[in-house]
Amino acid sequence: MFCKHCKLSTAATPEGLCWDCADAADEPTSGRAFASRPVASAPPAPTGPVVQPHGPAWLRSPVGLGKAVAALLGLVVAVDLFAVYADFTMYDVTGSLADDGLGYDRYNDLQRDAEQADSLYAAAGVAQAVVFVAAIVVYLIWFLRVRVNAEVFNPFGHSKKRGWAGWGWFVPVVSLWFPRRIMLDIWDASSPAGTRASHALVNAWWTLWLATLVTSRLAFSSSSRAETAEEIQDAAGQMLLSDVVDIVAAVLAILVVLRLTRMQHEKALHGPVPTGV
Repeated sequence: MFCKHCKLSTAATPEGLCWDCADAADEPTSGRAFASRPVASAPPAPTGPVVQPHGPAWLRSPVGLGKAVAALLGLVVAVDLFAVYADFTMYDVTGSLADDGLGYDRYNDLQRDAEQADSLYAAAGVAQAVVFVAAIVVYLIWFLRVRVNAEVFNPFGHSKKRGWAGWGWFVPVVSLWFPRRIMLDIWDASSPAGTRASHALVNAWWTLWLATLVTSRLAFSSSSRAETAEEIQDAAGQMLLSDVVDIVAAVLAILVVLRLTRMQHEKALHGPVPTGV
């Protein structure tokens, strides 16, 4: 049946009008109700949380942890300086002991100095071990915290799974580059929107960290084999170099921690950031 009004289109309402004529009607006929035209509905907007590719992620302030890590790394620098003094003392004493021209009395005096240097050397080693372990524990907690924050800032900008933020430091071979790669991903995700912070500081820190691993391993190996005064002096010299390199690496680590903590804090303040589970 054609529309009663235009006689052209097929009638679609109980009143015998097509949809166009029904819409154009100024007023509905008294006592009648026009049927509403069905409208194709758009798919509903998603209301559930965004799924994170690396698991639940939530934003938490890294400021407190960052300050704690920086303080412990500062303590690492302090005990390393003490170790440098112990290394130099041991180097000087063993060098004198190796001198064949010493008299008997002078030799006995140096023996006592050597015992004192050895005690100083041992105390420095214990202090370094205790402080280093404490710094590692707090650093890893901070590192995981900033990694999760970075996943909130950029869920898809990370090349390694979250678990590698911890295990990557200990698994042989991959520990030589996984932590740096994870740090760079965190660094980029935490940079101000529309910018990319330079990687120079991270690369410098990582280079010195690798240098610390190499020099400390060589120094420990040399020290464990040393028996004569000449060998002990050589080992003390290597340990001195290792401690100096570690001081520089620790200072750069402090700068990295403070810089990244500040970047994340400022980015969070500029919110909003996406939430996910």
